[in-house]
Amino acid sequence: MSWSQYGEVALEGDLVQLLGSGHKSHFIRLQHGEKFQTHRGVIQHDDFIGKAWGTRVNSHQGNPFYLLQPGIADLINNIKRSTQILYPKDIGLILITMGIGPGQTVLEAGTGSGGLTTAFAYFVGQQGHVYSYDRNPEFQKLAAANLSRFDLLDRVTLKLGDVQDGFSENNVDAIFLDVPNPYDYLNQVKATLKPGGYFGTLVPSFNQAALTLKNLKHQEFGFIEMCEVLIRYYKTNWDRLRPTDRMIAHTGFMIFARAVNEIDEEPTEDL
Repeated sequence: MSWSQYGEVALEGDLVQLLGSGHKSHFIRLQHGEKFQTHRGVIQHDDFIGKAWGTRVNSHQGNPFYLLQPGIADLINNIKRSTQILYPKDIGLILITMGIGPGQTVLEAGTGSGGLTTAFAYFVGQQGHVYSYDRNPEFQKLAAANLSRFDLLDRVTLKLGDVQDGFSENNVDAIFLDVPNPYDYLNQVKATLKPGGYFGTLVPSFNQAALTLKNLKHQEFGFIEMCEVLIRYYKTNWDRLRPTDRMIAHTGFMIFARAVNEIDEEPTEDL
């Protein structure tokens, strides 16, 4: 059973999230007779099997853990990683802006640890597919392990390859480049995207962003947008409501465009 298809109670074989105090998450696959060791005590799998979601169970030390179905953001934040992954705040905008949905074919370059790959695989559903390129076999080995843990590997084809050599797929619905110099590979992107397809990338600096915008225009992409997402959390004590001490601010500039046949001679500026 896929981790995204749960019944009314937790069953053996389910991947579950155990949420303890301080919002510390643990992810385990329930097995009869197994136990899970934490610094807040030992948890018996059998104490959760057959229980309704949201059930509280105490460890042998008396510390509480709540049984929850894992959310996609929780899984991405807790994957094993060898590279920096995209934040859910950025991934959410990428998915919505690029129209990622069931049955689509999505291509990404820069697999890394598989954070964005996981989100793409989840949202394209069982009828869609994700092709993910990376030059580093160790990165893809880790990404494969993460995807397999979430029962999503069958929706993804991991491919060793360099973006500059182009892609063997064609007419794909969307392409996302998570590489340092996406502006060098827009010709390869244009050759692979279907007409009207979505392109997206994320770059950390103004210089990289400027080069990407310039080359998108040269490659005759249309409807180009650039933005960043800043998120600020608040402490939830209603008697002393205030922002938390830290804020997830700039992580990168996101740039989106569409594959079109021709563009206006002069760019237009929105007010």
